[in-house]
Amino acid sequence: MNFFRFIKESVKVVLHGNKWYYTWLLFLFALIFWGAGGYIQQLDKGLIVTNMGDSISWGFYIGNFTFLVGVAAAAIMLVIPAYIYNWKPIKEVAIFGELLAISAVIMCMLFVLVDVGSPLRLWHMLPFFGKLNIPSSLLGWDFLVLSFYFILNLVIVTYLLYKYFNKKEYNKSFVFPLILLSIPVAISLHSVTAFLYNGLAARPYWNTALLAPKFLASAFCSGPAVLLILFQVLKKTTNFKIKDEAIWKIAELMAYAMFLNLFFFFSEIFKEVYSNTEHIVHLKYLFQGIGENNDIVFYGWISIIISVIAFLLFLIPATRKNIVTLNIGALLIYFGVYIEKGIALIIPGFTPDVQGQIYAYTPSLTEIRISAGIFSIGFLIFTLLTKVAVAIIFDSFSVESLKKKKAAV
Repeated sequence: MNFFRFIKESVKVVLHGNKWYYTWLLFLFALIFWGAGGYIQQLDKGLIVTNMGDSISWGFYIGNFTFLVGVAAAAIMLVIPAYIYNWKPIKEVAIFGELLAISAVIMCMLFVLVDVGSPLRLWHMLPFFGKLNIPSSLLGWDFLVLSFYFILNLVIVTYLLYKYFNKKEYNKSFVFPLILLSIPVAISLHSVTAFLYNGLAARPYWNTALLAPKFLASAFCSGPAVLLILFQVLKKTTNFKIKDEAIWKIAELMAYAMFLNLFFFFSEIFKEVYSNTEHIVHLKYLFQGIGENNDIVFYGWISIIISVIAFLLFLIPATRKNIVTLNIGALLIYFGVYIEKGIALIIPGFTPDVQGQIYAYTPSLTEIRISAGIFSIGFLIFTLLTKVAVAIIFDSFSVESLKKKKAAV
């Protein structure tokens, strides 16, 4: 019964806020309705309203899916120092990484839903009901790991918040095994996503054993970059507090991950340039263009440039511990990895196509609308969950506070 009371009171918490909170929610709902309109149009006319086709069958949706899988997996960057090494400054905020993971996984599933076209096809991916084609289907494995990781984080977060709400210590023998399990599951999550790409033998641009570790390295940059910005927003808008040493430690870990990401990337470039086989055409399309087809050259170079700048900002202690350069670096990492996981990964892999043709792909307005709607759903879920978590963790929402309010009335 107490749990249902916890849910009921949590709903009341998310329904109350200041004018900025309501403005933010209205903005998100506006984008959700705008995106829903695009999805209705796609359901009515089919995927023809997107700019995807036979030449490029994965586009903006799968690019966002790939990026968000990394954001979800990056929660372990807080979980490991918080729970494995019991480092208190990060342990106090680790739960927000898990909240971000929940929101990111929901967005991932929604991007899969819109990419398959008819939503009726999605039932094939449901365990015990559909036809997952396990073990031959990597997409089946990816959906299974994604679902399991979502359930795992949801159970951990709900249990911890419920215990905090009741002012009780959580049962370590229950939570700790789940947290330990979430680490290999998170690694598996982004590894299987990479296997979706490099398992396609006909796509040599993706056919590299470095893709999985590269995915993980980039994830451990982009996910914490999102959290660093969110922590500062929470500090400005709520009574949320985080120690400076926690932020600096997260930034330091990001610097190591960024080094690995850049090292793997330049290793791939060296292999293609030095061997100079016919497969270098995909890399040339990204950084030089082919003939007059140079639509994505700007994005290829800008991704590398801003990623290197971000790495240097996080590598040097003076800039890593300066709030301005820290924020600049976090934003650069976010956009650098976002471009890398989308434009710089997917489009060169499909170009030239199997017939040697070059198709210049850019997302249609419908794809942009739907994607904006999905991101808004994710931000809405994270906002609501965070509002409850902040209220519980910082002692304004608990069984005791409710008793005091009742007694005062």
